[in-house]
Amino acid sequence: MSRSALDDLPLVCRGKVRDVYRLDEARLLIVTTDRISAFDVVLPDPIPGKGEVLTELSRFWFDKTEEIVGNHLAGRSLEDVVGDAGRAVAGRSLVVRRCRPLPIEAIVRGYLAGSGWQEYRRTGAVCGIALPPGLQQAQQLPEPLFTPSTKAGEGQHDENIDFDRAAELVGKERARQVRELSLRLYREAAAYALERGIIIADTKLEFGLDDGDELILIDELFTPDSSRFWPLDEYRPGTSPPSFDKQFVRDYLESSGWNRSPPAPSLPASVIEGTAARYREARNKLID
Repeated sequence: MSRSALDDLPLVCRGKVRDVYRLDEARLLIVTTDRISAFDVVLPDPIPGKGEVLTELSRFWFDKTEEIVGNHLAGRSLEDVVGDAGRAVAGRSLVVRRCRPLPIEAIVRGYLAGSGWQEYRRTGAVCGIALPPGLQQAQQLPEPLFTPSTKAGEGQHDENIDFDRAAELVGKERARQVRELSLRLYREAAAYALERGIIIADTKLEFGLDDGDELILIDELFTPDSSRFWPLDEYRPGTSPPSFDKQFVRDYLESSGWNRSPPAPSLPASVIEGTAARYREARNKLID
């Protein structure tokens, strides 16, 4: 199902992948759909089962990391909150606490890939952080890097920013806290995943403030949509490793001649099935 249908609840917002509903003054319902986007455009074809995989992985990581930092899970089951209406979205929904999202995204890069690799080739740095010369594509960095970005509005793109700019947006002490937590979360998740045959090359984390002004994790956590997952057994520095995320879709779209402007073309069945299989494989490797 590519859209959620809870007609008795007010829809707060509809993102590229998630639909957010208001439950009451203190809680929201986040429904992760099977929609998929590429190059900031939602594609016409959903990926079957994707919403369930992302929800299951996020819940797993939220539970696993709650001793490091709290999160927005409300501790209530979907059935308790919406009853029979929740059957249509069972398995791909989270009941969460309302909070105040921070206006930055916390990006942690452990390997030289994507836009970081492109910038390094041009400047020898990633997001303004100088790196040793001679590094290869996909090479592990000497230390993970915290490289925040802005949160783009609709129709806009995120913008990489330095730590000083992040501190201007959220306050210096809060920015330091976000940096320290992000790096710790990445290191622990990356070590866990590596034991299970997955390299987490980089990831995006989002934080908010609860009613007590405490920092908490929100949105999703260490999923194939928010992270770059590589299979350990196929990893070779100097090449672009295959991935468990939607890179399979991006590769097809780039080969199709699409100009990255809406509307996006339909995906062949083989691309849809191959992408769904990659999401399932990532979940199966990470969750025993």
